[in-house]
Amino acid sequence: MNILGVSAGFHDAAATVLSSQGDVLFAGHSERYSKRKNDADFCQGLLDDILPYGPDHVAYYERPWAKQLRQLYAGQGINWNKLTVGQILKSQLGDQIKLKSVSGHSHHLSHAASGFQTSPFDRATVVVIDAVGEWETVTIWGAEYDSTGRAIYKRLWQQNYPHSIGLFYSAVTSRVGLHPLDEEYILMGMAAYGNPGTSELMRMNLVQDEWEIRFKENLHTGLDPKYLEHFSDADLAAGAQDLAEDLILNVMMRARNFKFSNNLVYQGGVALNCSANRRIGNYFENIWIMPCPGDAGSSLGAAALAYGQRVNWTSAFLGHDIPGAYPVNLLLDNLVTTGIVGVASGRAEFGPRALGHRSLLADPRGPGIKDRVNEIKRRQKFRPFAPVILEELADQYFIMPRGWEHSPYMQSVSHCRSPELYPAIVHHDGTSRVQTVPANGSGIRELLEKWYVLTGCPMLLNTSLNIRGEPMVNDRADADRFEALYGVTVCS
Repeated sequence: MNILGVSAGFHDAAATVLSSQGDVLFAGHSERYSKRKNDADFCQGLLDDILPYGPDHVAYYERPWAKQLRQLYAGQGINWNKLTVGQILKSQLGDQIKLKSVSGHSHHLSHAASGFQTSPFDRATVVVIDAVGEWETVTIWGAEYDSTGRAIYKRLWQQNYPHSIGLFYSAVTSRVGLHPLDEEYILMGMAAYGNPGTSELMRMNLVQDEWEIRFKENLHTGLDPKYLEHFSDADLAAGAQDLAEDLILNVMMRARNFKFSNNLVYQGGVALNCSANRRIGNYFENIWIMPCPGDAGSSLGAAALAYGQRVNWTSAFLGHDIPGAYPVNLLLDNLVTTGIVGVASGRAEFGPRALGHRSLLADPRGPGIKDRVNEIKRRQKFRPFAPVILEELADQYFIMPRGWEHSPYMQSVSHCRSPELYPAIVHHDGTSRVQTVPANGSGIRELLEKWYVLTGCPMLLNTSLNIRGEPMVNDRADADRFEALYGVTVCS
């Protein structure tokens, strides 16, 4: 049977289809089809891509009744019409997919499974940190496979709502005028421009117990606008980043102290904070963060729990397909002549970061490239861009943190050894969110190899290909609209 995993109803709806052999047949985000960022609901385009796989079993990523109880406790009300997995799935899927069998799993367990069952490890310590699931905000697990190959999870520790690193970071995101549960990554980029001294004031006024991850107030309701009103947004961002990193590392120390495994699997939305991630290699020997560690990735986690065994993870290119060979030579021609080109080719990335199939690529060396790309994307000029580089040469150009010598999914920052030579991909603090590409025969690998031979530069600037206010380009029609709006060639 094929298993459909579903994450929907709150934000960033997504679907994953697993085969009876554990192959990931499809994984995609609803927002890429509806063009509404973080779309909470399934849309017809996503269903159209799922239906050919004819799933026999549907697995949901959390327990709705438990979440509704927490929402009732938090004063958010309760929806009596959606208290069961079946009711929610029926509202999302309609009659197009027959619910022959249905299962539901806890929110944090789905996070844990999406990481562990796609990881290369037979045994691992699993850490999940997010805003909030049903009640849990931080969990630590011991995960391993039994003699039959079935994944077994033992909960070692947890912290519950309202004490949450994710909710703290989202509260500061809102405080500086950004959208919580969406633009935390902008706050992370803003932090490089501020003075982190505000973290001590935040620590003193907001944190009750750093080790237990306990806050003095419920930050789900946000921060008082008058709180720290005399500080700049950049200073608030820097303080939030500094404090969040300390709290995350306390969780990592606690997880290591259980001595379950030196392999770390890290999941949840907070795992997308690549500035904090650079430090976790000091606590574990091996690290795996699935490239979609947030709630959308839990669609894979729900399917993995229903499947029960190791998932055959091969790459993050699992979404909508634009068929055809990767247009290496066309891309190269455009990079040489204009310095900037888009690519929309093959299967779309599962996760929030473009990895070369739905990317805007550029020469990282030019002094004006960063401003040109920011102008195309209509975004704040302070935000950084990432480099994609030949893996074997990464250490010659970047100081790769311990545990991140290989970084295929842009999950940690590294300091550039020669920032003056590559101004387009170096942030204000001298770091870059590096994507390494191994010798795997992929299209982006071939492009980098040819670019290196031609220019002596083994990297390109890589950012997501998207129209302002919309998610990443999904199909060729999206790519055509991008070309028309911004005058940049998009090759397929």
